[in-house]
Amino acid sequence: MKAAIVQQAEQAPVYGDFREPHPSAGDVGIAVTAAALSHVVRSRASGAHYSSSGRFPFVIGIDGVGRLDDGARVYFVLPRAPDVAMAERTVVPAAQCVVLPDELDDVTAAAIANPGSSSWAAYTERARLKAGETVLVNGATGTAGRLAVQIAKHLGARKVIATARNADALRTVAALGADVTIPLGEDHAALEDRLKAEFATGVDVVVDYLWGTSAERILIAGAKAGPDGIPIRFVQIGAVSGADIALPSAVLRSSAIELMGSGLGSIPLPRYLGCIAALLQATVPGGFRIATRTAPLSDIEQAWASDDGQRRTVLTVDPSAG
Repeated sequence: MKAAIVQQAEQAPVYGDFREPHPSAGDVGIAVTAAALSHVVRSRASGAHYSSSGRFPFVIGIDGVGRLDDGARVYFVLPRAPDVAMAERTVVPAAQCVVLPDELDDVTAAAIANPGSSSWAAYTERARLKAGETVLVNGATGTAGRLAVQIAKHLGARKVIATARNADALRTVAALGADVTIPLGEDHAALEDRLKAEFATGVDVVVDYLWGTSAERILIAGAKAGPDGIPIRFVQIGAVSGADIALPSAVLRSSAIELMGSGLGSIPLPRYLGCIAALLQATVPGGFRIATRTAPLSDIEQAWASDDGQRRTVLTVDPSAG
């Protein structure tokens, strides 16, 4: 079968032939129709990601959309290595498949599942967001952050505050439902003042895609200005701005901040799959918007080189292939 194959560490994937996988007990075979590039996919391809096996060659991709032998359309995640997502066929444990609603197309499902589920899981499994609460999305102009704004509103948030480094991009986030936008500029004192003004009126949940200095500023502002004794549930999801922060210990002692993370390590896989299923069911009725571009699997080398992260790149496979 044809697939996007990494031959050695730190090499870009190439389009070529790979052995066809065969299901074991509990697995299902899937004819893949769409699979999206992501930060995790690129990191695993380079060999840098903690989940990388170090064995080559392998097929890239961690999730996608396809059809079972009975014709059912499913989203799948974490297929059996080394027969992973970006190939004509893959093998996945049956429990790691989610049936797609009829109204949701393959490309949108493949594009939205990973970035959208990050906030859906953070809101529903970790923060336990309630209707009428206020949410702050730190890093709201990336694909996942833009979805986090939309999903917060869909789940009943009364007010959504969006922060990001790109002030121009923040303006477009307002059209997605952000009630307040705060650029993360170089003036830390001015940023802290703006954040404190928001926390003084009440912020219930923070979902953080950046970490680094902006997370420090948000936590400090929350500790200084948040109403006494009222918890601020801070959920850490991504670390685009850096893996570490310098957090004064007094921030946690002087406030009711609840600091937690969200991801597969903090949520059991079956429940995380439940979040993905709920997201996919809500995508069309919720009107969630995500920018995508498509390319055939055979163009993986060009698509890989030109992927800029501004839109989700989705590789498509002819359903009749193989």
